[in-house]
Amino acid sequence: MKKLLQDYKAGKRSLNEVLEAMQKLPYHDLGFAKIDTHRTMRKGFPETIFCQGKTTQQILAIMSSLSQHHQNILATKANQTMYNAVKKIYPDARYNPQAKTITIKREPVKNKKGTILIVTAGTSDIPVAEEAVETAEIMGNKVEKIYDVGVAGVHRILDVQEKLRKASVVIVVAGMEGALASIVGGLTDKPVIAVPTSIGYGASFKGVAPLLTMLNCCAEGVVVVNIDNGFGAGYFASLINR
Repeated sequence: MKKLLQDYKAGKRSLNEVLEAMQKLPYHDLGFAKIDTHRTMRKGFPETIFCQGKTTQQILAIMSSLSQHHQNILATKANQTMYNAVKKIYPDARYNPQAKTITIKREPVKNKKGTILIVTAGTSDIPVAEEAVETAEIMGNKVEKIYDVGVAGVHRILDVQEKLRKASVVIVVAGMEGALASIVGGLTDKPVIAVPTSIGYGASFKGVAPLLTMLNCCAEGVVVVNIDNGFGAGYFASLINR
């Protein structure tokens, strides 16, 4: 509502456009989806599009609704085919093939002061980490990355302790047994968000083993999100940084 009135006063929207937009608050009913156009006012960031299970046409319709409300767009679990269709309509759309995210910036985001540091145990964990990167960046955060510093060569993480201390919040992404979160938690006084990944051999049970390791972490200040949930980690890190 506040944004609509600001646009009207600035001459960016006519009175009819404002009234039409107000009719779609607090959500825009598309039949197959009810777009939460009120979420930015409540949460500080628009609704995110989870693409898995949706058709390309459904994704485009949701993006159209968000665009009408001048919302920044983040779509997760998107494939190349989905992106190709989006790019035809939104030339400024950007795709991260590792993260499988589509981002479209419609409104400037005020940059937050602190830094979110994202750390992975291995190279195979990077796709999940990149989802966290894309999420944190579109929410206005400065992000730094340190990849492949797992406990099999623990001296690698010990070499970057200064960066751990300087960050406002640290995201640790790890599969296999997920021990890196405990190590990082014991090295820094900053909040640590642990992300278990489904990377590993059979006994890792597609991420259940690192999930349980992280939940049983003895280092203080470590919280855990769901398996492969880079988006959730990036979002929560942004709330902490805010």
